[in-house]
Amino acid sequence: MHQTGSTAPHQGPRGRHEPAPGVPLPVKRAPSGRIPQWVLDEAAEQQRRAGLSPSRRRREQRRDDRAGRRDARRWARGARRSSRARRASPAIGVVLLATLWFTPGLFADHALPVVRPYLPNASAPPPGVGAADEPLGTPPAATGTGSHRFMEAPDPEQEVLAWDPCRPVRVVVRPDNAPPGGQRLIEEAVGRISAATGLQFVDAGTTDEAPSSRRDPYQPERYGRQWAPVLITWSDPAEHPDLAGNVAGLGGSTPRLSRDGTYVSVSGQVTLDAPALTRMMDRPELVRAVILHELAHVVGLAHVDDPAQLMHPETSGVTDLAAGDRAGLARLGAGTCAPDL
Repeated sequence: MHQTGSTAPHQGPRGRHEPAPGVPLPVKRAPSGRIPQWVLDEAAEQQRRAGLSPSRRRREQRRDDRAGRRDARRWARGARRSSRARRASPAIGVVLLATLWFTPGLFADHALPVVRPYLPNASAPPPGVGAADEPLGTPPAATGTGSHRFMEAPDPEQEVLAWDPCRPVRVVVRPDNAPPGGQRLIEEAVGRISAATGLQFVDAGTTDEAPSSRRDPYQPERYGRQWAPVLITWSDPAEHPDLAGNVAGLGGSTPRLSRDGTYVSVSGQVTLDAPALTRMMDRPELVRAVILHELAHVVGLAHVDDPAQLMHPETSGVTDLAAGDRAGLARLGAGTCAPDL
């Protein structure tokens, strides 16, 4: 039995627990074993009232009831005042929103960028997630000669479509259907692209996301409130029809317009033909060359006519980045930071 008194109870004549002599009423203990002072005071008050006459007890009870009603009225008045204050807060919010609405420039420049990422069906994350104040890396100095071309930006006047160098480029891999050693080749290719651009790539783990030509660059349910990472998948023509024929891989990025009017890549995708590349795994350097080629598309290089460059569209004996490829990648690593995206 749980002990409630300050002295152990003794067994009564009918199995009831009664207080030991010297303790007028059972009292509660704190978890520490000590008896709180308010408990002792309450027990003393109960003992005092037990010695009063019935009429005296009734008078004191009526007095306590009146005091309780006064406290209840005071509480109700305070609650009404608090309610009026709460009703005023939405009114202030409505006035503020109306002010912003009828001053479109102020609304577009200050209010909308803050609230847009939290609206239903938002198409972009809060701006600047993961962004630093300056580039995270430095592209190497381009040496040698060779041809290169850049992927077209939505604005034909913009020469280079690059990534924000002030934040890392996150990469996820769907490992399904990967040939043995495929993950190692992806890591090697990513390392080469990072060294050639100065962009900092981050391994964001694995995913079950399927490749898609209409991939959404913002998927907060899957990847959180930030741009979706570059997706690398081992697929086949049945899943992705664009791999049909002699296409061993696909690569590209998704741009968004920054506040200064420059388009910046915010997400990307590499889709590899797993059956075709698995048959090539007796020469892993060729498989890595395909991955390198598609990653170069992701960071902004386009095809060139020069067969001596890795960015030539036809598979050749070139298995690594050539001089023209490196010159173009160095330029792409010197893009503009875009903290508003």
